[in-house]
Amino acid sequence: MTTKNDGGNDQTPETVLADVDQKMDRAIDALKRELSALRTGRATPSLIENIKVDYYGVPTPLNQIASISAPDARAIMVQPWDKAAMKEIEKSLLKSDMGFNPSNDGTNITVPVPPLNTERRQDLVKVLKRKIEDGKVSIRNVRRDGQDRLRKMEKDKDISQDQSRRAQDQLQKATDGHTKSVDQVGAAKEAEIMQV
Repeated sequence: MTTKNDGGNDQTPETVLADVDQKMDRAIDALKRELSALRTGRATPSLIENIKVDYYGVPTPLNQIASISAPDARAIMVQPWDKAAMKEIEKSLLKSDMGFNPSNDGTNITVPVPPLNTERRQDLVKVLKRKIEDGKVSIRNVRRDGQDRLRKMEKDKDISQDQSRRAQDQLQKATDGHTKSVDQVGAAKEAEIMQV
């Protein structure tokens, strides 16, 4: 049996589970993107690419107004496409909470990435743990929405109680699997941060 959801599409327990799985995958992808900006001991363009720069009065991500590269493990090179933006880029890098001290040679901005001290590593691990917990909360919210949809289908007599129970068991397995993935992503990032 199928039911019409708010969008007017045919809905079955399988489509609900597929939708939930897709949303959980997107939550993990978003977490990975967020964690890529979390500083480790190595220089990578992702550390600064989303820093907002006041570009002619518009807060613009750095990667939209400059090319960013990491020529070695200890420095990031920023090459602005518009030389008039150099001062604003430099100001934004200094203001970021990353503790950078950029130098400007008139053509490029070099951002040295100093090695992390133990205290800073521990602070970053605390930030990481908060982001991991936020990722898990996102996954649990997707699960709750899926459960609500399945319960509504059962209440509307579109699926049997057994079908609902089976689908909710599968939903819990998907949640557990995605939560485990979040933990693995977090453990890998923590190892990267703590690596001296």
